[in-house]
Amino acid sequence: MSAPTHTPPPGASAVLVLADGSVFWGRGVGARGEVVGEVCFNTSITGYQEIMTDPSYAGQMITFTFPHIGNVGTNDEDIENAKPVALGCILRQDITEPSNYRARKHFNEWLAEHGRIGIAGVDTRRLTKRIRTEGAPNGVICHNPDGVFDIPALIAKANEWPGLEGMDLAKDNSCTTGYDWEETLWSREGGYGKLGNAKHHVVAIDYGVKRNILRNLASLDCKVSVVPATTSAEEILAMSPDGIFLSNGPGDPAATGKYAVPTIRKLIDSGKPVFGICLGHQMMALALGAKTKKMDVGHRGANHPVKDTTTGVVEITSQNHGFVVDKDSLPDDVEATHFSLFDGSLAGLRAKDKPAFAVQYHPEASPGPHDSHYLFKRFVGLIEEAKS
Repeated sequence: MSAPTHTPPPGASAVLVLADGSVFWGRGVGARGEVVGEVCFNTSITGYQEIMTDPSYAGQMITFTFPHIGNVGTNDEDIENAKPVALGCILRQDITEPSNYRARKHFNEWLAEHGRIGIAGVDTRRLTKRIRTEGAPNGVICHNPDGVFDIPALIAKANEWPGLEGMDLAKDNSCTTGYDWEETLWSREGGYGKLGNAKHHVVAIDYGVKRNILRNLASLDCKVSVVPATTSAEEILAMSPDGIFLSNGPGDPAATGKYAVPTIRKLIDSGKPVFGICLGHQMMALALGAKTKKMDVGHRGANHPVKDTTTGVVEITSQNHGFVVDKDSLPDDVEATHFSLFDGSLAGLRAKDKPAFAVQYHPEASPGPHDSHYLFKRFVGLIEEAKS
């Protein structure tokens, strides 16, 4: 890689600086200022609004490998959280003008309104290849229309950021008080629906939950009671749930697990059906005696093939994770059920003697394919079996 220059090229109003001193010049989008965090990439070709509002991206800046970001604008429906959680975005081209009948606001305006910083004009292919070969780096995006940047100071800030390993970010992205969820899946004709007569009661522990997960549960006739990440097992069991859901979320599962794992262990031991996704998958594994570790690159995109070894079926999945369960650490009473066909990493597990299972990827697929919706039905099937 050629030595970086600290002199902005003509027209540069933003810069991405990595901890190793790499400098990527570009044009600022969204809010002005600077932000520091981990730089990752996502290969999805649609769903940028859902991605930016996914709580699992806390502490991260997203490099979109698809160049046409902004083409559907933004709206009030395609969100996974009330506001963006990803720190910023890195784009190849300037934000595309919206050309979709559902668009209500330009993506650039939406970013600025929510205080999110971005940079366009970056060689995202070069950046993505760098991440793939050397791992996800710490970096800083700085947007200054005046074109004045203190590159050495930005490099220092990137190096001073502690990194995601050891960070508990779930507390900051969880609800602070519990609430009931009754919104069901979206349809083009009617928008989001509403739960009618609930057949089951699911308590969902919110470590940074995506709304479409809750919609999938509600669409299967589940009343969902969402509780904060630090809620005790005793409090959850006192709510008389038919099943318990462990949500996705950001940060290091081992750090969050310091308070969450003892709770999850008690919930599994209760015999209630338990289903976990993403961070919930990792912390279920910890509760069952396995170990987790940070990945160099992680999996982020909507085209990841996974094999369900219980059925032999291969599904295309949506994924977003930088930590993984060590498949060699599974105890004898835990069975691996899914594997990534990209790198062989563990993508699903179940307890052999309890109705508890989890997957690393996102079966609610927002954005992404719907191949994995069966997992919600599998969870409800365990609930019905337990109630019969």
